[in-house]
Amino acid sequence: MSDLSAFPITARWPAQHPERLQLYSLPTPNGVKVSIMLEEIGLPYEPHLIDIGANETWTPEYLALNPNGKIPAIIDPDGPNGAPIGLFESGAILLYLAEKTGKLLPADPAGRYETIQWVFFQMASIGPMFGQVGYFHKFAGREIPDKRPLERYRDESRRLLGVLETRLAGRSWIMGEDYTIADVSMLGWVRNLIGFYEARELVDFDKLVHVPAWLERGLARPAVQRGLTIPSRG
Repeated sequence: MSDLSAFPITARWPAQHPERLQLYSLPTPNGVKVSIMLEEIGLPYEPHLIDIGANETWTPEYLALNPNGKIPAIIDPDGPNGAPIGLFESGAILLYLAEKTGKLLPADPAGRYETIQWVFFQMASIGPMFGQVGYFHKFAGREIPDKRPLERYRDESRRLLGVLETRLAGRSWIMGEDYTIADVSMLGWVRNLIGFYEARELVDFDKLVHVPAWLERGLARPAVQRGLTIPSRG
């Protein structure tokens, strides 16, 4: 049986199946990247719900795994050379899982790096900008009288959707006919922008053609549907 006692997080969230990959997450746009990925690749794992509303990511046990205090994070008991490894940052976890299993990442170097660049695009642009739209459009930021911040993030989100729209013209997925971690990284964020953030009209989503079709294809995948609800909020 795998020994995960070196990771303090397992004292607060005990592993019932320590031989499986341990996922510490919440079904947010960043969190579902990893749960969708795990469902797609079929790697056995054990999910643990981390309540960010209760500040559980700021507990000493969680910070010992992710000093940045964000979800998701993982422990893989069967890491490189068979030793356990803990990882945070959803983009890094996607890349790790793709390379570990040989799935959802092209084998040829050119395709591999092209895919990774789109994951970085999501991490650096899609996530931060869409998140700001959520804050200023739906959450506390909407009470701020000065609407210039909202307008700035709205315009940038429209521009980023335009980048995706151009990329997806003539393609089923970000990388063409092959569904990859690039798609996994973005599906939850685009879904959240027009759903939970209620910004569909704000960002002119229905003026697009290729992005909505891509989103529909992605959401129709059974693994995506399962991953969107993991870990269960109970």
